[in-house]
Amino acid sequence: MTKPPAPDKSSIRHVYGPRPVAALVPSLVRPAFRGRNAATAQVLADWEAIVGPAIAAVTTPKKLFSGSLTVACSGPIALELQHLSGELLQRINAHFGKPTATTLRFVQDFSKSVPRARKPRPSAIAAARAAVASQPEDSLRDALEKLGRAVLSRPVSTPGGKTR
Repeated sequence: MTKPPAPDKSSIRHVYGPRPVAALVPSLVRPAFRGRNAATAQVLADWEAIVGPAIAAVTTPKKLFSGSLTVACSGPIALELQHLSGELLQRINAHFGKPTATTLRFVQDFSKSVPRARKPRPSAIAAARAAVASQPEDSLRDALEKLGRAVLSRPVSTPGGKTR
């Protein structure tokens, strides 16, 4: 006589007790990752490091699908990027260590203007340094200080809709 197979533990519903976190994760992250692949997210995250600050300031990667990377840009920069496409593909693929993108597709995006980098206020720099002063000196501390400067340098909206 054989035993019936045991049910999969991740599909068991625990009505009166704690549920394993692993049972909750898929339903929580599915909406966030729907329609996105990991390579697209990595290209979006590392875009400035891949292409450099000058090109990153006038372009935005939109999606990576079947080896074709769609890049949004404005105005006449698309022609210049077309001439640089071979070098850009080499940079992208070298960054990932494997052929991630095989073609570049440029689309013009007039809806987004390129935001200008704001110079952080001295008070924001001091506050950010003070917030991470207890951390050991390493790249994490530097990143946290940079994040703090960026957040504290944002313009503040007042109830009347004015920014200061």
